[in-house]
Amino acid sequence: MEFHGHLGPYLVLGILAGEAGIERTGAGKHFGLEVKVYGAGQRPRSCLIDGLQLSTGATFGKGNIRKARGRGIRIEVRNLKNNKQAEISLKPSLLKGLSSLNGHKDSEAFARRLARAGTRGRGLFQIK
Repeated sequence: MEFHGHLGPYLVLGILAGEAGIERTGAGKHFGLEVKVYGAGQRPRSCLIDGLQLSTGATFGKGNIRKARGRGIRIEVRNLKNNKQAEISLKPSLLKGLSSLNGHKDSEAFARRLARAGTRGRGLFQIK
């Protein structure tokens, strides 16, 4: 949380999505992968990118994470060694929950619930 400055649902979702992408592709953290995220160009959605950086080790400085325009949030994680790729998107029920949040206190409480879900939270995503 110190890296990002506060606890929010998009940060937690980025962490969980990055972990799911690494698990699905078998990629190594930091240098063994490439991450591309669509539809997270503005706050609060862009907070997802910080979570992805934290969980995958991909950074803008190394050039192995990129953001692109998109209507919905979609994350691609690619293993650079075996070229295996995972495409991760948020389930509609999760998007509905995010859109109903009202203020920082509500958002932080939702983020804590997501964080407690941990690996069970992967049910929040559609992964191809």
